[in-house]
Amino acid sequence: MRRREFIALLGSVPAWSLTARAQQPDRTRRIGVLMNRAADDPDGQARLAAFKQNLQQLGWNDGGNVRIDARWGADDVGLERRYAAELVALAPDVILAAGTLSAAALQRVSRSLPIVFVAVVDPVGGGLVDNLAHPGGNTTGFMVYEYSLGAKWVDLLKQVAPSVSRVAVLRDPDNPSGFVMFGTIQNAAQSLGVEVNPIIMHDAGEIERATAIFARSGNGGLIVTPGAAASVHRDLVVALAARHKLPAVYPYRYLVTGGGLMCYVPDPVDDFRRGAGYVDRILKGEKVADLPVQAPNKYELVINLKTARALGLTVPQSLLAGADEVIE
Repeated sequence: MRRREFIALLGSVPAWSLTARAQQPDRTRRIGVLMNRAADDPDGQARLAAFKQNLQQLGWNDGGNVRIDARWGADDVGLERRYAAELVALAPDVILAAGTLSAAALQRVSRSLPIVFVAVVDPVGGGLVDNLAHPGGNTTGFMVYEYSLGAKWVDLLKQVAPSVSRVAVLRDPDNPSGFVMFGTIQNAAQSLGVEVNPIIMHDAGEIERATAIFARSGNGGLIVTPGAAASVHRDLVVALAARHKLPAVYPYRYLVTGGGLMCYVPDPVDDFRRGAGYVDRILKGEKVADLPVQAPNKYELVINLKTARALGLTVPQSLLAGADEVIE
């Protein structure tokens, strides 16, 4: 092309088009994060840090080619909904949702904005996705539990406290997976000759009364199932187990580091790392509906020996040898 023809061609291109291309070679992408913890919660901070670290390893630097806006819902329905609306109003490219409440709150606001959830127990039962292999819609992510885990909790409880013949299952009434998980626990308990009693975690007073009544008959143990209520009432539940000398299996590691007896749970930090991988793929053009919901691939057994001694229990050496962490 001759110089004169090139200049003529330039003259036919709108000036605003050339200016826009010169000023915006690569726009900064935006990621929203709705956490289900309080902002000062150390576990929540560690999980968000793992998410950001893995994003950085994938080439996304907060404050550089991406901006990350985080909100902390603290497992409070009102806060979750308020912050969900705030994040959607920022028009991010994708949002990471921690927990069922966060994901559901975001879906109430938008059915088009890409959402990647982590730490969700039952995404199908909770109405977040149509099915696991083909989520459909604008939401996908990572399950934190499988129903078969309930049977494992019963087995662990019997190993550490063979005399247990009655188990109270503390359930979150707002967790849609609660019925299925309770059924799994009940079937496993019956095969071991263990009676199962549900306790619904509506409020602190009800939890305290129901646990006290259950403990009067002796030979009891607790299984605390996952959900926002277990997080909200964490200190109370651990204190009640200690007060009534009830060996207990918990759904979260922080309940064991906070004085609970034991847990066998997926690694929650790993969930956030994997969530970063899905966010990366969406930012690079993949569709949410084409990304299957994935189950956990890493579990942790944590045992608090100090609590075991306070309960008068001797933890089998085989169990200690298989533990990922033993708290002295």
